[in-house]
Amino acid sequence: MRLSYLYISLLLLSGLGACSPKTVSFNSRTEVSTVALADTLTTSGDTTKAPSLDPKKVAALTKAQEKAAKDKERAELRKTKKKKNIFLGERIKKGYTKSGPKGKNQVVEIFHYLKTFKQPSAYSTTVYYFNPRKRKIFRANSELNAATDKVLHGPYKKLQGGKVIETGFFAVGTKHLRWEKFTRDNVLVSKTHFEMGFPRDANVTYYDTEHKQVQEVVPYVNGKLEGDYVRFNQYGKRDWDGSFENGKRVGEWTNYWGFRNTKDRRRFVYQYGESGYDPEVTEPILIKEYNRNGVLVYEKDKFDNRAAVTDRPGNTNRRNN
Repeated sequence: MRLSYLYISLLLLSGLGACSPKTVSFNSRTEVSTVALADTLTTSGDTTKAPSLDPKKVAALTKAQEKAAKDKERAELRKTKKKKNIFLGERIKKGYTKSGPKGKNQVVEIFHYLKTFKQPSAYSTTVYYFNPRKRKIFRANSELNAATDKVLHGPYKKLQGGKVIETGFFAVGTKHLRWEKFTRDNVLVSKTHFEMGFPRDANVTYYDTEHKQVQEVVPYVNGKLEGDYVRFNQYGKRDWDGSFENGKRVGEWTNYWGFRNTKDRRRFVYQYGESGYDPEVTEPILIKEYNRNGVLVYEKDKFDNRAAVTDRPGNTNRRNN
């Protein structure tokens, strides 16, 4: 009986001990828990991101783990570098050309082009491509050759004597986003915004209500005719194209046969003034003419075989736009 009372008393004392507050002396040493504890010195709302004051032990890596970590780091670096060679979702490659004598007048063009050939839109007014064999950038208004033409796509920079004189971007062969021109003293001369070859302020009309079949693109920059003009017939083939500068027609303006199931074939080529800042040429000069098979039958001051063309219309005057 005495033993049972003693046993009950011990149980009560042990229970009271468990409920009493626990005190720890600052001079005493406690065992460090092997369970990682959350850092209570910082919260998610802190902006200073104060680090924990508790020392953290870093486990030594094995040789295999260290090698795996280095391989992962290299892979991330390669991935980052690879992303630099992608523009608008397309893989690109960098190139450059040089022209002119060495020195302050030498022109250097730094550009990018599609690694995988892609034909520009048939409605593009002008497309640009790089010919590796000739080491030169060309502009065209017809389909490109996948075997020889590299379609410009990505950042572009033009320098003269080491000074930047033009910058911009290409998208599938067409001028895109902001293009700027500078003097060699770094003075901004012009700034134009493009959308896949069309000036941002261009007046674009369509044959259909879904805006898929382009009829005419009239380029405007700051309310003035400026840039490449193009008009298509109802079959989606080119009818006319040319350029405006300072509100005036300049350079060559081309009229096409407009056959439905063939590539665009030129018919007449007229020459306007060289600059939009010179007096406007009201009556252009016919400099070339082609027959319906695409054969050149007339070239000004060189030859004239038009007498053999039986389907030549009587009136060769250009269409007023």
